[in-house]
Amino acid sequence: MASSSLYRGRFAPSPTGPLHAGSLVAALASWLDARAHGGIWLVRLEDVDTPRCVPGASEHILQQLASCGLVSDGPVLWQSQRGAHYQQALDQLIANGHAYPCGCSRKDIETVLQSQGLSRERHQTAVYPGTCRPERGGLQGKPAHAWRFALDPASTDVRWSDRRLGPQTQNVATAVGDFVLKRADGLWAYQLAVVVDDAAQGITHVVRGEDLADNTPRQIVLQRALAVPTPAYLHTPLVLGVNGEKLSKQNGAQALDLSDPGAALAQAAASLGLPVSARSLPEALALWAQAWPYHHVATRP
Repeated sequence: MASSSLYRGRFAPSPTGPLHAGSLVAALASWLDARAHGGIWLVRLEDVDTPRCVPGASEHILQQLASCGLVSDGPVLWQSQRGAHYQQALDQLIANGHAYPCGCSRKDIETVLQSQGLSRERHQTAVYPGTCRPERGGLQGKPAHAWRFALDPASTDVRWSDRRLGPQTQNVATAVGDFVLKRADGLWAYQLAVVVDDAAQGITHVVRGEDLADNTPRQIVLQRALAVPTPAYLHTPLVLGVNGEKLSKQNGAQALDLSDPGAALAQAAASLGLPVSARSLPEALALWAQAWPYHHVATRP
């Protein structure tokens, strides 16, 4: 087993409900990666989207993790308590010309895209057409609803290497456009919050589900704009539901049955290609950490 006191990883669930089979895979993978590198594993509750959060879900998630032997090595971070830090980051971006106010509604954006003959696929976010960019006249009398990141046209092609998926590339301008930092309802956007918190917690390695891989380039351009380090990324295989789509709370994923935590963890381990183990829970976790296949490629970019 490698040893690195510089390794700091995290598991960051959203408390929109209890953990399900897919989220346990992500939790176990991030814990094993930290243990395989002799590092620190932290838990962060991403409860910044308060309307979607279920009362008591945060505490329930922490209990679920503890029953599986997955306990944070440091204090749990709650995003809902960190608004001042996100505002400070937004102020920095505004001062450096990396953010601007936007007065467009979703309908406004769709109308512009339709007039340009552009459409979007199901579940795909509409690519912002840049209507309120300062060089296009800004708000032009409209009230500001949100704040967006001002992409630099010269550096929107982002390339990075995922520890499992290999070399990746995305043109952020054509994939999503100037993305939201602070929403029209006053809530902080995921992209800004996660970058600020990863930097504040000194996160060196991010292990999370493959469905979040396309968020990585947006986070990298934000990291560069805020002059904070870029972690190493590893995106794990997804657990699919019977309909072939990603298992998630939104499509009715059932809460974990933790009457036998060892069995639930064994199923998660199997999804990660790890060996079957009939040992006790601590022994099984130790075995999987030894067998973790990504211990040799955990370098930061």
